[in-house]
Amino acid sequence: MRHTISVLVENKFGVLARIATLFAARGFNIDSLAVGETENQDISRMTIVVQGDDRILEQVEKQLNKLVDVIKVTDFKETGHLERDLALIKVKADKNNRSEILQIAEIFRARIIDVVADSVIIESTGDEEKIQALISMLKPFGVKEVCRTGIIAMGRGTRTAAEQASKGN
Repeated sequence: MRHTISVLVENKFGVLARIATLFAARGFNIDSLAVGETENQDISRMTIVVQGDDRILEQVEKQLNKLVDVIKVTDFKETGHLERDLALIKVKADKNNRSEILQIAEIFRARIIDVVADSVIIESTGDEEKIQALISMLKPFGVKEVCRTGIIAMGRGTRTAAEQASKGN
C-alpha cells in the first residue's frame, strides 16, 4: 500500500539522516522525499512517500514519534489532502516540432520556461499521474532530461499541521 507521510521536525542538522535511516532499517525504500522550511523557520516539513505493509509502517510511525526532533507525524492514507509534484522536463525541439510541443504543454497547463535552438524546458506541477502522462506524451520528441521535486502534501481544511501538533491530535 502507498503511504504519503508528513513529518514536522525541528529544523536541525542530522534530522533528515536519522529519519531516512529509520526507514532503511525497516526495509522501506523511500519513493519520494521532499523537505523544506515551513512558515516557521525553526520547523521543516518532510513529505515521504513509501510503499509498504500497513502494520510495519505503523511501527515506523511510532518510532518516528519517539525521535526528539519530531513534532508531528501524519499519514495521509485516510485523510483528505492534496499532493503535488513539480517537474522540469528538457525536450528536444526544433522549428519543425516546437509548436506541437507547445500545444502539449498547454494541454497539461505546463509552462515553457526556457527555449534554445534545439530544446525547450517545460515546468509542470500536478499529481504524479499528470506528470507521468506529460512525460509520456513528450517521449516521442526526445526527452533529454527530467528533474522532479518529489511529492509534497498538505491536509485539506482550515486546521494547520502546527495547530494539530499543539493540540496533540
